[in-house]
Amino acid sequence: MGRGRALLRDHPQDAAEPVLTSGAGRIGRRAALRAALLGGLAAAGCSGGEPPATGGRPSRPRPTGPADWNALARGLDGRLIRPSDAAYDRARRLYIPRYDDVEPAGIAYCETPQDVAECIAFATLQGMACAVRSGGHSYAGWSTGTGLVIDVSPMDAVRRDGGRAVVGAGTRLIDLYGELASAGVSVPSGSCPTVGVAGLTLGGGLGVTSRAYGLSCDALESVRLVTADGRILNCNREENADLFWACRGGGGGNFGVAVSFTYRTHEAGDVTPFSLRWPWARAAAVVRGWQRWAPAAPDEVWTSLHLDTGPGTGTPTIEVIGVALADAGAHMDRLTAAIGADPDSSDARSRPFLDAMKFLGGCAGQTVEQCHAQGSLPGQRPGGNFPRTDYAGKSHLAYKPLPDDAISTLFARFEQGNDVANRSALMDAMGGAIARVGPGETAFPHRKGLFCVQYLAPDTGWLRATHASMEPYMRGTAYVNYVDPDLRDWAGAYYGPNLGRLRKVKAAHDPGRLFRFPQAL
Repeated sequence: MGRGRALLRDHPQDAAEPVLTSGAGRIGRRAALRAALLGGLAAAGCSGGEPPATGGRPSRPRPTGPADWNALARGLDGRLIRPSDAAYDRARRLYIPRYDDVEPAGIAYCETPQDVAECIAFATLQGMACAVRSGGHSYAGWSTGTGLVIDVSPMDAVRRDGGRAVVGAGTRLIDLYGELASAGVSVPSGSCPTVGVAGLTLGGGLGVTSRAYGLSCDALESVRLVTADGRILNCNREENADLFWACRGGGGGNFGVAVSFTYRTHEAGDVTPFSLRWPWARAAAVVRGWQRWAPAAPDEVWTSLHLDTGPGTGTPTIEVIGVALADAGAHMDRLTAAIGADPDSSDARSRPFLDAMKFLGGCAGQTVEQCHAQGSLPGQRPGGNFPRTDYAGKSHLAYKPLPDDAISTLFARFEQGNDVANRSALMDAMGGAIARVGPGETAFPHRKGLFCVQYLAPDTGWLRATHASMEPYMRGTAYVNYVDPDLRDWAGAYYGPNLGRLRKVKAAHDPGRLFRFPQAL
């Protein structure tokens, strides 16, 4: 049983004084909390989802007084960590170290949807900014901030229900794969083991089995969401269908706090990861042949073309990695024929599905526990040893094959500055099941893309110049899960023709913009 939750409300004599209820009065207290929260939103012009008479954006509630963090802590089943706590420096870190200087006022590890509602009530009544965090992999660092961080990591249960999986929003990908592997099933997802399922799914969810089974959001049958007014909503095709549509590609943190997902599962037997490497002198032929073959290849094979300058060297390399659900050899032969040049080296090995995901995620041969970050906080494991990585990223969606001058332009970015290491361009093949869903059927608009290009480097100057040099060839497209703080027309690039509908959903469910960050809808 959880502890009684603390209600923070406007008191005519002492605005900072909390009103407490016991666990026995929880149902009544939650009703009171909701009434207080809705009252605060009504005072801000937010109760009915209609804009003020002036046509302006609704104002946010004014703070009720000094924030009573002790009252918030007493109201949570989970744990609130503040700057004075020993665990604070560990708790405030994201996956990317460059955001280590951000100091939240508090980090709430929410064990239940009611914990999330409590945090939303606290942030709303205090007029405090809040950030939502699952895996903490935001490229722009927007899963933290100087206000309250709502972390859903404790909600990480994975439960099978027939041909479905009910998955907590704090689940890391390695745990999703690990928990389902014993039943021989899985859900289409990404590869990095410490990424949270919430952010991945809400932005669409490109992954290594997407050509066969669709995006993560395509396997989604329902999502539970805590909205800005503190309600806990089931969202599916029948209930709250507008939110359900928006949560399949509309980006994390825009419409509420997701607390659980229900996915359709697919069979997951042995698969074959493979790789082929060519000398850089053959790089142009490799890109030309790969981009002709990969998007139209059989659904059972996914590939990604990698341009890299590895650690300790600025010498560029080119490689194609892939996953075949059946015979990899035939696909490798067809790719080689499309390129017209034999690789210098190649490798293919059939593995159980979980082992293949570990291999692709960079923790081959390790236990599920070892594929986590090390620590004792939610989302971490005492035996974890998966490292943090410092980098920044940008992206494009290619709707047409790159012409020769675009290929030359991209290569020039890798060939100059040979003393610069750790630069990458990753081209992930799309098509297959991804393209069989219409651009407006879910909020993810880039269904007709041939491949997604992700640029990665610790050097933001190189990234900006590289992205700018490729913009004329892939103008105005980007993947919201590779969020880019430099984009000017970010809304159009992420959401394309779905932008107008997404903004209507945002206005209906978060008119006061409680959930806001620099690129929030």
